[in-house]
Amino acid sequence: MSSPHTAETTGPAAPAGLADSARELAEGTTTSVAQVSAALDRIRAGEHRLNAFRQVRAEAALAEAAEADRRLAAGERLPLLGVPVAVKDDTDVLGMPTYFGCDGDLPAATADSEAVRRLRAAGAVIVGKTNSCELGQWPFTEGHAFGATRNPWHTGHTPGGSSGGSAAAVAAGFVPAALGSDGAGSVRIPAAWTHLVGIKPQRGRISVHPHSDAFQGLTVNGPLARTVADAALLLDAVAGSHPDDPHRPPPVAASAAARREPGRLRIALAWRPPLTLTGSAPHPEVRRAVLDLAQALARLGHDVEAARPRYGLIGLGFVPRATAGIAELAARHPAPALLDPRTRSALRTGTRLGGRVVRAARRREVHQHRRIGAFFRRPGSDGPGYDVLLTPTTALPPPPIGRFDGLSAWRTDLAMAETCPYAWPWNVLCWPGVNVPAGFTSAGLPVGAQLLGPSRSEERLISLAAQLEADRRWYEHRPPAA
Repeated sequence: MSSPHTAETTGPAAPAGLADSARELAEGTTTSVAQVSAALDRIRAGEHRLNAFRQVRAEAALAEAAEADRRLAAGERLPLLGVPVAVKDDTDVLGMPTYFGCDGDLPAATADSEAVRRLRAAGAVIVGKTNSCELGQWPFTEGHAFGATRNPWHTGHTPGGSSGGSAAAVAAGFVPAALGSDGAGSVRIPAAWTHLVGIKPQRGRISVHPHSDAFQGLTVNGPLARTVADAALLLDAVAGSHPDDPHRPPPVAASAAARREPGRLRIALAWRPPLTLTGSAPHPEVRRAVLDLAQALARLGHDVEAARPRYGLIGLGFVPRATAGIAELAARHPAPALLDPRTRSALRTGTRLGGRVVRAARRREVHQHRRIGAFFRRPGSDGPGYDVLLTPTTALPPPPIGRFDGLSAWRTDLAMAETCPYAWPWNVLCWPGVNVPAGFTSAGLPVGAQLLGPSRSEERLISLAAQLEADRRWYEHRPPAA
């Protein structure tokens, strides 16, 4: 499906992507101060329209950019030396509060998170922290603490959540890439609704330290960018574990995978989501966009066929872990009365479902891995099974701002399950997935598709996404004001 907006019709030229920004700095054709200043100018010019950032580090970022220029002039080279990026406001940055969508007077972080430490080690300049809904619970980025973050493609609609601020900032061209987090689709959903590539890596691929097992093992950090190469570069830069991390998968070479052909793959196209009790089905325009993408995959030489994964009652492994994760964070808030009533409801539910129920839910992982793992081809085997699962990322296009206002906790959960039934199972499994842009509705709203794989399959998914990108050239389409 084509977009009504293209790079030729949207006014001033957009900034370079992450890889191009890094290359230009290394070649000396620009400076970090120039790149960071331009990013801050774009944020100042567009922030009133989109509300993507909770905190901006203008003075500190410019000082760090000047230092990066001194290092570049001295001949130092790092993957992201001097490049401006943003991080989601669930991520600790030394000296800044980690609001995570909440209201209240919260203390400044006393240390960088491991992900931020690795970003800095790669040379990146963090220009600010992006908005998230309260404790990352919802697929929209709205809240009484900061207002509504808006979609650059249509400001009357949400960019998704909970990494909606990161998605809006990248889609609008404020920064070339940003870090988000994904506990039930919170990277993939906003990527789908803002026409971006969003990678949810294997659990443990990117450290969540100072948390040891965020949201009972559901949540991982992941990159958002306009191209596969940019998302892969950010993944490579930030990947790795902290000594205290319980999950430590072997390293991957994401950027190399983005330059490699995936080979001929057997791809399953699944329309039916896991049981959600809402009768969810993809919107006709979502279905049409994903089917068009499936046909492109077939044209590229892959074997694509309809299939139905055996999800079973996978929700029994999700709800206790998700609500217990919310309860753990909400209980530490210094002023719980400031939290959204729906958060306080989740706090009560998570407290009730903690302990033995959560431990039982986590023990189900092994069974779930066997059940759904049987759907996939075994590594090194030419036998039966699929290499990749293709589904819509969401059932519906991006909802209007305020769609979830005034709903009770139960009705919000039902509306979320109806809108976004496809992403969360891969958080229960802790396996990787990649959102790729699938096209646009007749109203010009972006929608996306998921490429999902078994354990530690990031490189295959990234290679396949890059092949699709070369064919469909989704990066040529930009929002009207980007």
